Amino acid sequence: MEFTEAYKQTGPCCFSPNSRYVAVANDYRLVIRDTFSFQVVQLFSCLDKISYIEWALDSEYILCGLYKKPMIQAWSLTQPEWTCKIDEGPAGISYARWSPDSRHILTTSEFQLRLTVWSLLNTACVHVQWPKHGSKGVSFNQDGKFAAICTRRDCKDYVNLLSCQSWEIMGSFAVDTLDLADLEWSPDDSSIVVWDSPLEYKVLIYSPDGRCLFKYQAYECGLGVKTVSWSPCGQFLAIGSYDQMLRVLNHLTWKTFAEFLHLSTVRAPCSAAIFKEIDEPLQLDMSELSLDENFMPSNYDASEGYISVRYEVMELPVAFPFQKPPADKPNPKQGVGLLAWSKDSQYICTRNDSMPTALWIWDMRLLEVAAILVQKEPIRAAVWDPTCTRLLLCTGSSHLYMWTPSGAFCVCNPLPGFSISDLKWNIDGSCLLLKDKDAFCCATVPSLPESSDYSSDD
Repeated sequence: MEFTEAYKQTGPCCFSPNSRYVAVANDYRLVIRDTFSFQVVQLFSCLDKISYIEWALDSEYILCGLYKKPMIQAWSLTQPEWTCKIDEGPAGISYARWSPDSRHILTTSEFQLRLTVWSLLNTACVHVQWPKHGSKGVSFNQDGKFAAICTRRDCKDYVNLLSCQSWEIMGSFAVDTLDLADLEWSPDDSSIVVWDSPLEYKVLIYSPDGRCLFKYQAYECGLGVKTVSWSPCGQFLAIGSYDQMLRVLNHLTWKTFAEFLHLSTVRAPCSAAIFKEIDEPLQLDMSELSLDENFMPSNYDASEGYISVRYEVMELPVAFPFQKPPADKPNPKQGVGLLAWSKDSQYICTRNDSMPTALWIWDMRLLEVAAILVQKEPIRAAVWDPTCTRLLLCTGSSHLYMWTPSGAFCVCNPLPGFSISDLKWNIDGSCLLLKDKDAFCCATVPSLPESSDYSSDD
């Protein structure tokens, strides 16, 4: 892997959908860099500090959320002189997003009073009253023709279906939830999944015409659903719960065909490889060298020398660090808080928040755990390669951690003082964006060889 130099950032950073640009928030300025040369190609000045940025799907426009103001500003890369400013006045703006056609912006006001669709073509706007959430509760189908929007009125949750051409309400139906948490279209557009708040375990599958296809409730009298995700193929629906279990439903009968429990101790028999991150100090004598402090890499320890890390395959049984959440505090750190599918839908990775240093990788063909990665620090983010079966994760250290079906290994970031707290792929899987607290860099990722014969020493 090759790394760029570090560049300053004070907020969100993201690749454009066509992978040609990377947008970076730097206080009041929006910096657009070319992903090949990393030269600045556009620089836009906003009216306040940038809280949020999002590219339009055609990569021609980009919006900036200035939520402290509050207002939205949008810019065009092909027409730098073109500007757009959206201000809801006293209603405020809590969130903004693009429509799939890249020519409309959807904003949600403070206190969820209304959702407004703003047209960039004729300055027209359409209002949807009483949206349920600010940043959640809106989902577009795969071809971008319809939007499902959660609303609440008369103490009841509803799903409104809107046409993304005329923005007229095509239909509306009530859903059987106490406090709807979110919804998502299936990848094949045949159904919409709706789930309730953590206080009520309830997952509902609806057809677009409002028929309830299935109601799933794993248990009662306990905190319920925490994460929900469709597989890319659309055949599986994964549900992560507060009871530390991952359940997978099939799309034909909507029955549970797999249940995976995150055990605090793994014992034999178990075919999974368990990789544990360990330190590997390199004893280098630098006593006779006069080096500037700024020259020292971020993973240099004066007492032990240059610190490297590697994975070691553990023998069973293996016990994982477990944190019992306090019973008197809200939002307990327990249950499946991270859940992500691989591109081919064969693997799914999860993190039980009670064991934040362990990442579980499940094989959906064999219906068993394929590997467990045990880190020294809590896992911040884990993302799958969008083109192949390769998983990368970070823990806030200077290292990247990678897993493929052939093994796991560690990669050291050579930038001094750079701690990786978040990471994102571009759409073709050739480049990775790495974020530190106040800087970012990119890394080119070699294509995965067919044999995938990696080792932790690479």
